[in-house]
Amino acid sequence: MRRNSTVVLLALALTLTVACTNKKAVNPLANVGSKQPDKVLFDRAMDAMKHNRFDVARMTLQTLINTYPDSEFIARAKLAVADSWYDEGGSTAMQQAEIEYKDFITFFPNMPEAVEAQLKIANIHYQEMEKPDRDYTHAMRAEEEYRALIQEYPDSKLVPKAKQRLREVQEVLADREFGIGRFYYLRMAYPASIARLKTLVDRYPLYSGADQALYLLGQSYEGEINAIRKNPRMGEVAKAKMIEELTKEASEGYGRIITRYPAMDRALDAKARLEALHQPVPRPTRAMLKLNQEEVASRHEAGMMSSMLGNFEKHPDVAKASHVGEPTMVDPEPVTATGVVKQMANALGSVGGNNKVSVDTMPPGTVAPNQEAPRSDAPAAASDTSAATAPEQPAAQNPAAAAAELKPNVADPNELKPNVEADPNALPPLQQSNQLDSSGGSPSAVSSSAPAKTEELADISSSKKKKKKGLGKLNPF
Repeated sequence: MRRNSTVVLLALALTLTVACTNKKAVNPLANVGSKQPDKVLFDRAMDAMKHNRFDVARMTLQTLINTYPDSEFIARAKLAVADSWYDEGGSTAMQQAEIEYKDFITFFPNMPEAVEAQLKIANIHYQEMEKPDRDYTHAMRAEEEYRALIQEYPDSKLVPKAKQRLREVQEVLADREFGIGRFYYLRMAYPASIARLKTLVDRYPLYSGADQALYLLGQSYEGEINAIRKNPRMGEVAKAKMIEELTKEASEGYGRIITRYPAMDRALDAKARLEALHQPVPRPTRAMLKLNQEEVASRHEAGMMSSMLGNFEKHPDVAKASHVGEPTMVDPEPVTATGVVKQMANALGSVGGNNKVSVDTMPPGTVAPNQEAPRSDAPAAASDTSAATAPEQPAAQNPAAAAAELKPNVADPNELKPNVEADPNALPPLQQSNQLDSSGGSPSAVSSSAPAKTEELADISSSKKKKKKGLGKLNPF
């Protein structure tokens, strides 16, 4: 009996000894006990990445993936391969990192690391983004990838960071659209300018220069009005109809500044233009004023040193991007210059019920009944051809156009003002301290007074923290 007890004790001691010698190593990454070679390979790869030996790390990880396809480290190994390219840096490495991250999301879409992979894909294009006047391919791709993250992982803790990056990317894209619209405006290509600026304000409402874009949009409509008034080959009825439609569009642009961006620089200028066009001036609500003030306060201005160094940098300055508000997730249908021209043609065609344009001609003498049709190579037709191609015609040759230009733009004291229902939440009307020239409502009246109004408006609007850029001096009139 005693001998049997001794044997049992010896067997138990031997069992405990074997168990202690076979204790598994603990993997801190997978949180799984393992002593397998796949774990050894993974640890070697992590150590190589720690010492910036990215080629060795990728070879080791690829060996793990090919040799042990059912390993518990497969997901982390594929993510580590992408991270090695990302940490290595460079254009080629970043392109390969994007491919690896997309593969990881495809094979492991439900893992928590998938949203981190999507964020790094967007950050790759964000880091390669260039200034607004240069290649915008990476900016468009960054916008697309950040939107994908927000839509596919709405509950992730990384969504706020992605939204802020998206606002910064859209600030750069909006600045590019504004530059193109301004380019067309300076060359008096008003339909193209209108198309760009309308697309901008509809797509990027958080743009720091949205009030400037809307004001330039109104100026483009007014420039088109001025061109129509000087057109000697258009009938007076057609002119009146076109001017009415264009004035309505310009008023909508100016009114949007007051209702949506009342705390920004162009609010008082928009009010002045509406009064010059004899249009009702809307009033902003207190909620909209508070929202716009928060947007303005969240923006930052680059310092003097940053501005100087920015001229030598490839990447854009995104300090002016808003830190509040929801970025645009779905782009509205863009406006094209062809669409703007068609809209004007439709408005013109509604005058007579068709799309034909009537032309009023005033020949110097009476035309004989059987007179031959004028030819383009005939000497007598030279004056008609020059009248059609010249930008302006003397008043003596075109009395109707001269009468339209010389008619003073003075408000009629007997004119009825439109009745606009008062909004109980609307703020008091904006106060305008300076007076516009009453001799006309063309953009030149604003361009001559815009620099002088800057100092006066700075004292009126306490919420404005930057000087007006002054689009008035861009006027070609």
